[in-house]
Amino acid sequence: MNILAIDIGGTKFTVAAFEGARIVRRESRSTLRVGGRDWMLAQLREIAVAWQAGRQFQACGIGFGGPVDYEEQRIALSTHVGGWQDFEMSAWVRDELGVPAVMDNDANVGALGEAVYGAGAGCDPLIYMTVSTGIGGGVIIDGDIYRGADSYAGEIGHLTVRPEGPECLCRARGCLERMCSGLWLERDHGRPAAELLRDPDFVRRYVIDLALGLKAAIMLLNPARVVVGGGIAKAGESLFGPLREELLRQITDWSRARIDVVPAALADDSVLWGALALARKSFGPEARR
Repeated sequence: MNILAIDIGGTKFTVAAFEGARIVRRESRSTLRVGGRDWMLAQLREIAVAWQAGRQFQACGIGFGGPVDYEEQRIALSTHVGGWQDFEMSAWVRDELGVPAVMDNDANVGALGEAVYGAGAGCDPLIYMTVSTGIGGGVIIDGDIYRGADSYAGEIGHLTVRPEGPECLCRARGCLERMCSGLWLERDHGRPAAELLRDPDFVRRYVIDLALGLKAAIMLLNPARVVVGGGIAKAGESLFGPLREELLRQITDWSRARIDVVPAALADDSVLWGALALARKSFGPEARR
């Protein structure tokens, strides 16, 4: 079965075509922030229509970089690119492309991708955290996404780690996202995150706040594993080694909570594989073929 997967992030978006469990087409483009929603939708339509000329998609899975009302299949808000609030993205795909679609927050979708196909396979409960332009989180319990009462579970990026810290885009102060995301690292330090993370002294300071956010999640949920994805996770062991050491310092001595923190196995494609899994779960046996 052919499934269309869409990953809409703060700095880029990616589209993939799956045949069964194999990516046969994949394209990424940078986000034009000033173009807003209409520009993005035109780009998505252009790619999907061109691909449909050679194949028929039976379903579409979408990961969106912002809060999503899963029950209503509606984007609640986007803090990084304007124009998306209250937009019914799944309905747009159905109406424009003639393909049934299902959407969730990109971190939830990435969590599902890593749980089914990546570094979280066989680990339940699982916490997934993406550290990129922003910071998002997803929780997998009993093999499925845990969304909470109102689709907002897993928002680890807006845990407060520095109560007197600088103001976040959400208007709270000292959020994990405000202290540790790529957007704010570059604004605060004047250098890209990838460059900053090559400095061991910076990393030792940086992981203190990153660990404060993860500690809260680990102590609350006691996951079997934490998978970290997004661009910042590409720093590899030079980041993950100090992060694990900092977690060992911070987590309560008597706790036997596991400190199993690993990079995403699917790299930039966690959300695409999660979109595949979400479509398969949502549209039944036909979509699983």
